Amino acid sequence: MEATTPLIEVPGRSQKGVYQFFNKTSLFLGYILLFIICFVMLFPLIWMFLSSFKPGNELLSQPLSIDFSSITVDNYTTLLANVPLWDGFKNTLIVLLGQGSLTMIFCPLAGFAFAKLRFRGRNLLYTIVLSTLMLPPIVLIIPLLLEMGALNWPDTYQALIFPGAIGAFGIFWMRQQIAEVPDELLDAGRIDGCSSFGLYWRIVVPVIRPALAALAVLTFLNIYQDFVWPVIITGPNTQTLQVMLSSLYTQLNNAQPGLAGSSAWGEALAASTLATVPILVLFLALQRQFVRGILSGSVKG
Repeated sequence: MEATTPLIEVPGRSQKGVYQFFNKTSLFLGYILLFIICFVMLFPLIWMFLSSFKPGNELLSQPLSIDFSSITVDNYTTLLANVPLWDGFKNTLIVLLGQGSLTMIFCPLAGFAFAKLRFRGRNLLYTIVLSTLMLPPIVLIIPLLLEMGALNWPDTYQALIFPGAIGAFGIFWMRQQIAEVPDELLDAGRIDGCSSFGLYWRIVVPVIRPALAALAVLTFLNIYQDFVWPVIITGPNTQTLQVMLSSLYTQLNNAQPGLAGSSAWGEALAASTLATVPILVLFLALQRQFVRGILSGSVKG
């Protein structure tokens, strides 16, 4: 028999202690890495917020420094006095309520039909709906413009609300989530005499609430940040917030009221800060539901 070589142990430190030391070190380094990533991602927002309170001359001469003794709200007061920013918020809110309501009502219903109902041509129709995801949005602009012109809808809220209200992604997202609902629950509901809509409202909706919350957040972000279609179809009366911000930045080098001189960039940063607040508030209020909705269906069993 061959002689076995005895294990060499580290004096004064067990093998378990060495593992604990490396685990704590790796955890500490991981926290440092996460902190650096968070700082890099949040720095532009923090800089924008702080710079919106700086005087225009200081913003141009010392863009990365902050003097708390010179903080002022002149950028906000001048901006709100000369730019109808609240009209942009109002128009965006109207579009959010109108288009968001249509999305949250009809996309889950269509997803339920494709996931749980059996009817002729279901797979073909669902394939056609999914195929629209491969179309670049720019391809649909000319047909939509012709359609809006025939309906006499340019520069109206209808033209902002109805096109794209029921999108293929929303239907696909809801179909995938509703497909995870056990068929046994629906069969039990049918035995109790529930109609198809009763099955959807009483059984499916309570189960997919996290997915509905995630769809609501994604819909809000999509509508709130939409720019291409609103800049084409809107006029002076229906400009959304993003269109108004774009116009604000294009006027930086022009002698427009409220945008002349060194205060131009300060007012632009103030407008961007005000436009960012609703998104931050919504995410902070619904972050748990959003994360649960994104993860729902990813783990089975």
